[in-house]
Amino acid sequence: MIQFKNLSLRRGAKLLFEQASLQIHPGQKVGITGANGTGKSSLFALILDELHADIGDCFYPKSWVIAHVAQETPADDRSALEYVLDGDSELRKVEADLAEAEASDDGLKLASLHSHYDNIGGYTARSRAGQLLYGLGFKAGDENRSVNEYSGGWRMRLNLARALMCRSDLLLLDEPTNHLDLDAVIWLENWLANYPGTLLLISHDRDFLNNVTSHIAHIEHQRVTLYTGNYTAFERIRTEHLASQQADYEKQQREIKHIQSYVERFRAQATKARQAQSRLKALERMQEIAPAHVDSPFHFSLLEPEKRPNTLLRLENISAGYDDTSIITRVDFSITPGDRIGLLGPNGAGKSTLIKLLAGSSLDNSISIQQGQREVGRETKIGYFAQHQLEQLHPEHSPVDHLKQLDPQAREADLRNHLGGFGFSNDMALSPVAPFSGGEKSRLVLAMLVYQRPNLLLLDEPTNHLDLEMRQALATALQAFSGAMVIVSHDRHLLRVTCDQLLLVHDQRVDEFPLSLDEYPKWLSDQNKEMQKTDGTAATTQNTNNAAAKKDRKRLEAELRKKCQPLSRKVKNAEAELDKLHADQTELEQQLADPDIYTEANKQKLQDCLLKKADIDKRCADAEELWLEASEALEELNNSL
Repeated sequence: MIQFKNLSLRRGAKLLFEQASLQIHPGQKVGITGANGTGKSSLFALILDELHADIGDCFYPKSWVIAHVAQETPADDRSALEYVLDGDSELRKVEADLAEAEASDDGLKLASLHSHYDNIGGYTARSRAGQLLYGLGFKAGDENRSVNEYSGGWRMRLNLARALMCRSDLLLLDEPTNHLDLDAVIWLENWLANYPGTLLLISHDRDFLNNVTSHIAHIEHQRVTLYTGNYTAFERIRTEHLASQQADYEKQQREIKHIQSYVERFRAQATKARQAQSRLKALERMQEIAPAHVDSPFHFSLLEPEKRPNTLLRLENISAGYDDTSIITRVDFSITPGDRIGLLGPNGAGKSTLIKLLAGSSLDNSISIQQGQREVGRETKIGYFAQHQLEQLHPEHSPVDHLKQLDPQAREADLRNHLGGFGFSNDMALSPVAPFSGGEKSRLVLAMLVYQRPNLLLLDEPTNHLDLEMRQALATALQAFSGAMVIVSHDRHLLRVTCDQLLLVHDQRVDEFPLSLDEYPKWLSDQNKEMQKTDGTAATTQNTNNAAAKKDRKRLEAELRKKCQPLSRKVKNAEAELDKLHADQTELEQQLADPDIYTEANKQKLQDCLLKKADIDKRCADAEELWLEASEALEELNNSL
């Protein structure tokens, strides 16, 4: 188990937590929550021995293998698959030892290593790594691309896949969903549900915490408290505790005022002076109960739009994409005041393309309208939030400076009052944004967007880097917004409480999603299974009543049957080879079962048998992999007929 005993930790002069004592048992999945700056990531650094406690100890079995997501990805020309495989350090060590044993022709060591390699899943490791990459949104063929070809967000996905590849006893995940879209988040939830080790998870996604965790460790007021249950259970228990604490606080405040009143009234009277002094000492000894600080530090609302045209924006028979590639086709779509739309769809289906198109193609020069028209109402005022806008902030300017650029005539006091609702108070409102965190920059972009009083909000993953308090403040503000909104988000809680219409971007179309948000994971799973069964030839099966289409279909079937023939031969040859190798395996196993072979006189014979056995085992694994690939390809082609 992991045990924290009387733990106190500081970062500089700031006390993060003190006298923290709790136990986390093997197999538990614990969510670590608390406001930004309370010490969540520092707790991980403590476990990884990157920080040391000021007081107290952190214990866990020294034999445990710990996996965590690296924050940096070094330059690497190797393929993404090889990079992910590095996550299993034991696998890599055995592979290196095998190469060394083969070079030295050490038969006994080779036999032992091949057995160990099989036991740790070495022969299926590449398949496991490929499944991790696919689940996290990488497409077929991406595993062969160089790590250096990927952008920052996709490199973080590679680092996550590498951590999941490790056969760990303890997994530390710090905001793993920040760079994922909704379908990847759902896949990760399912993977973590089957993870056999102990999990410590920092996340600001309510649904993700609810679906993954069995306990919540909450850091607040320099204390770490462990609650049983998921995040919803934690909120309920904490609310009850805070209500009781607040009642005790109010009762104590009444007692304090009563004592103070008594002391003030009777302190000067000789007959009452001793009693007054006694009450005064009691007041000094009284331990004040801290008031329940349940209020969020973020308080803002979306102001009423100045104009509300009947139609804010319309897409008529739109096809759009990149260069000659269409991402969405023949889309008819209009937005009117009061529309609250959430966009769903598999990874790469075109959700971000659609929202960029709604915002205006000029915002992304790589997107072009290939057909149709985009019409914007004359009085439509669009507020568009996207992650790339964080990079467009002026590093040397303060939050106040950024708002002044939007409204040069505004009073600084009014601007600071507006920024205060987003957590930019006192000196922070006047400080350059260069050292701001990703969450602080996201809050500033939202503050700028809200200040402009749009009547149409387009939000593309607005909750990335935001903590739970800010997410709740955003959800509350959006609930009261009277304008229209379109949202793409992996935060299902935000979609659930703000949107009353779900649209599905799928197969280049935009359609109404007929199910609920809670049913989307099953729809997505069914869709992925369907995609695996079909290939690019499916389009030619339509319109079979047309004579020309029938002719094309027959030609295609003939070509597919022709392709099946060499695959069928490959399957039969692999089966014949496997039968022979299995017979040789059985014969060698019988020889190795004979006790006489382990005598000194038969040492050379034993070594020869072990070498043959290792060689045949490897040939068996290769033949099985060849048979499996050929069988799957053959089955796929047969399904296409």
